[in-house]
Amino acid sequence: MLNRLKPIVRRTVTWSGLVTRPVTLGVRGFVVDGQRRIFLVRHGYLPGWYLPGGGVDPGESAGRALVRELEEEGGLRVEESRIFGLYLNSRTSRRDHVALFVVEAFTMSPSPFVPNAEIREVGFFPLDALPEETTGATRRRIAEVVEGAPRADIW
Repeated sequence: MLNRLKPIVRRTVTWSGLVTRPVTLGVRGFVVDGQRRIFLVRHGYLPGWYLPGGGVDPGESAGRALVRELEEEGGLRVEESRIFGLYLNSRTSRRDHVALFVVEAFTMSPSPFVPNAEIREVGFFPLDALPEETTGATRRRIAEVVEGAPRADIW
C-alpha cells in the first residue's frame, strides 16, 4: 500500500513546490561581430539598450531559448554558443535567474529587422562607443566577458 502512495506523494510535493516556490529562467546572448561590435536591442516597454534574450518556455532548454530569442529579436541565427554565467536577477524577483551565453558563431537573417511592439531598435555598436542609454547590467556583462572583470552573482 505504501509503495503505491509514494508516486502520488512525490507528485503532490513537486507540484506544491512549483506553486509555492516557482523559479523563472531567462537567457541573454552576448554577440560580438568581426568588427568588435556588440549586438544590442531597445525594447518598446523599457528604456535603455540591452543584450538580446528572453524567457525560457516550459519544456524548452536554455540553449534552445537562446536560439529562438535571438532569431525573434534580431534575426540572428546562432550556430555556436557557450554558457558564460548564471545570475540572480533580483530586480525582477528573488527567484528569477538569467543565463548569459557568449555566441561564438552566428549568421544574420537576410530579411531586414522590422520594429515591433517588443523590440523597437536593434544594432551593432562598437564596444568602446556604446549608446548612452546602455543599461548598467549590460555594461557590467561587457566588462566581465571582454575585460575579464570579476563575475558577479547578481545580474
